Amino acid sequence: MKLIFDKSVPQREAVRTSPSDVPTTINIKDNLLRQTPAELPELSELDVVRHFTELSRRNFGVDTNFYPLGSCTMKYNPKVAERIAAYPGFAHLHPLLPQLKIGGMLTQGALQVLYETDIMLRELTGMAGFTMQPLAGAHGELAGMMIMAAYHEDKGNKKTTVLIPDSGHGTNPASAAIAGYKVVSIPTDKNGVMDLNEFKKALNDDVAGVMLTCPNTLGLFNPHIKEICDLIHDIDALVYYDGANLNAIVGKARPGDFGFDIVHLNLHKTFATPHGGGGPGAGPVGVKEKLLPFLPISIVIERDDGTYALEYNRPKSIGYIAPFYGNFAVILKAYVYMLMLGKEGFKRVAENAVLNANYIKEKLKDHYDLAFEGLCKHECVFSAERQTKENGVHALDIAKALIDKGFHPPTVYFPIVVKEALMIEPTETESKETLDSFIDAMIEIAQLAKTDPEKLKAAPITTPACRPDETKAAKNLDIASL
Repeated sequence: MKLIFDKSVPQREAVRTSPSDVPTTINIKDNLLRQTPAELPELSELDVVRHFTELSRRNFGVDTNFYPLGSCTMKYNPKVAERIAAYPGFAHLHPLLPQLKIGGMLTQGALQVLYETDIMLRELTGMAGFTMQPLAGAHGELAGMMIMAAYHEDKGNKKTTVLIPDSGHGTNPASAAIAGYKVVSIPTDKNGVMDLNEFKKALNDDVAGVMLTCPNTLGLFNPHIKEICDLIHDIDALVYYDGANLNAIVGKARPGDFGFDIVHLNLHKTFATPHGGGGPGAGPVGVKEKLLPFLPISIVIERDDGTYALEYNRPKSIGYIAPFYGNFAVILKAYVYMLMLGKEGFKRVAENAVLNANYIKEKLKDHYDLAFEGLCKHECVFSAERQTKENGVHALDIAKALIDKGFHPPTVYFPIVVKEALMIEPTETESKETLDSFIDAMIEIAQLAKTDPEKLKAAPITTPACRPDETKAAKNLDIASL
């Protein structure tokens, strides 16, 4: 398929409009105005429509194919939620509309959505209150770490360090560092969870808290979680819950009941709002009672007369972390999803997510090495080290071969504690038939690694671009041709 610039024909235009008879005033300095044309592609309207329609047919997503991307949870998004988010009463609201003065009733529905989403997330997590502002999971992490820092500063604690397992999400240490903390990495033990003895050795008065993903990025639930929380609280530190993997336990267990003090949730994962392509996302942050004063400005409150308003009088707040109220449409879709599922529905989400992951694990464990034995939760992690040692086939080769079979590859080379990692998350929305097709493809690839490894190394052969040099592309980006 040609680039749209290659299809360009000089002087060809899509639409011609009559000159405007309305005087215009341009208040842009001459030195900031373009002196030559922008050299945009010149095509007819039909050519433009056909070009982008053809591109859209080449998109890969959960609406078209199985997308077992581990840790990132690419699952189906109910279309009813998309439809409700497009209602004019929501979609046409301007964030600067007043709350309760003239025209204020226009915003009451939106404020109620934010307020009731907060209430439902509290119930699901065991937290005392939420902020809806964070615009992504990593943004929620940063907000949570800023709340942790504000808590210690308010108490006069001189805390400098945050403990993070070496299997944690890469954004965890980044968020802690941006919040001003030094990061100490705790190794993984032989069972695939944070080494409890090494964790205990790292505990001292400098520790401000620990960041944990539960279940962790290996898909395993840490059986020592309550003890870890108690040990952290004994030194007046806080326990942070990375909620990326909440779909494994949602409706079945609550992080707040384990002892977690702060939690961020990925609405674009557990709560079935669109994810991928750089966004949009939403990462609400919930906290226990003692941390409520530090939540960002503003918080939606319910007044005595039943109306809703934004509360700005928060002297201990960490301040603004996002414009207005966060990604409202994403929050709205999660709100619809929660109302649809209810208490029992969320239990089934966790049960089916765990069932699907363990089904794949059992079917593939004879063909690929399991990173760790035992029951997994929402995702299972294999290693292609056997294929690498015996036939020179790497995890990347297996991922590329899956593309030729119509499947999006799983996450590869993460968690970094597993060599040649293949991280598979089927989610709760996929059928047994789809899982069986994926399993068959993975088994065929494992067999091909033995009989014809060079064929795997040439994959994919069905795509316009096969094996680009990603390192070279990143280091020598040619923006002149874009």
